[in-house]
Amino acid sequence: MDTTERFPDVMLLAAGLGTRMRPLTENLPKPLIPVAGIPLIERVIGNARAEGAKRFTANAHYRADQVLAHFGGLVKVSREDELLGTGGGVKRALPMLHSDPFFVMNTDAFWPEDSDQPLKRMIARHTGPEDIVMLCVQPRRATGFSRSHDFCLAPDGLVTRDYGAPIIYGGVLLLSREIFGDSPDGQFSLYPLLEAALERETLKGVVLDAPWYHVGDPNGLAEAERLLGAS
Repeated sequence: MDTTERFPDVMLLAAGLGTRMRPLTENLPKPLIPVAGIPLIERVIGNARAEGAKRFTANAHYRADQVLAHFGGLVKVSREDELLGTGGGVKRALPMLHSDPFFVMNTDAFWPEDSDQPLKRMIARHTGPEDIVMLCVQPRRATGFSRSHDFCLAPDGLVTRDYGAPIIYGGVLLLSREIFGDSPDGQFSLYPLLEAALERETLKGVVLDAPWYHVGDPNGLAEAERLLGAS
């Protein structure tokens, strides 16, 4: 794949209510909260653009008008009258996405600009329509994450439940349209799709070689700003 001309589309998950971020989200959608002066969603877009991404779609629900106004037509927006969840939101937006596979990126986690280029490694790892490639974060390099880990990464690069090195899901997936073939209509999560890939041993991992910031609550925001200010 020519990653300059044909870099996969990016689906940005930006529809959530941001309840854990209150009171900051009482008047502002979570993706637009600034981290050291830069909105969260712009930091995520910056990570993708640094590797060649050109086409972005975002879903929006909570304070959707602010998300639409922020982009001013520069990013396609899939507006959800009712929250569809991470899986339902992506499925609803599939007609707006033209590449196969495509990236799905959370808008509350990022890595420092120009610190690593994991997306290109993820593209190289995606070799078939049943594959899902997950960005993996080493717990020692994660900020704003309270659990010990989410999965493990085996020596052969497959994500497992309990074999290999502990890793955190870094909020980025590369997957094909075919993955959604048997998914329900309406609201659903991406996690059943990850579980299915785990079972068929097609959930692959790429490790981020950089610090990772998860901004899920005010404490995570404060810690990210402190560390970014010190870097």
